[in-house]
Amino acid sequence: MNLTPLLQALDLQEDAVRVLANDLRAQIDTLQAQLREAELRLEHLAITRTTITGLADRIPVQNAGPSGNLELPEHPDYPRIVAAFNDATSPLRARDICQALDIGLLPKHIERTRAKMKRLVTLGILTETEPGTFSKKH
Repeated sequence: MNLTPLLQALDLQEDAVRVLANDLRAQIDTLQAQLREAELRLEHLAITRTTITGLADRIPVQNAGPSGNLELPEHPDYPRIVAAFNDATSPLRARDICQALDIGLLPKHIERTRAKMKRLVTLGILTETEPGTFSKKH
């Protein structure tokens, strides 16, 4: 029996599969590079979001808008905090607000919330009835 034609056919198939495997490796390399680039952009966007959110508390606000109502700082947490106080029947602590807004109870979250509540005191929206205990100003 002559195995030469069979071995030649195997060589052809092996060469074709080797070329396919090399092409797939090149595609994987390209996709991995694109994935690294996308992950880096996501990381930069997350840093930007953190920076902007952190700076939002420092943006000066006007105490009264054109309608005469007090304006809140440009940060999404402030209206949520005020809304939590609208529903409250007793003074609240920063931890209570974190629970109500589902922010998380890590110390850094509680401290950020407390700082926001103190800013609302400065703006005349909340009062600090006791150290660390806040209520809505009437």
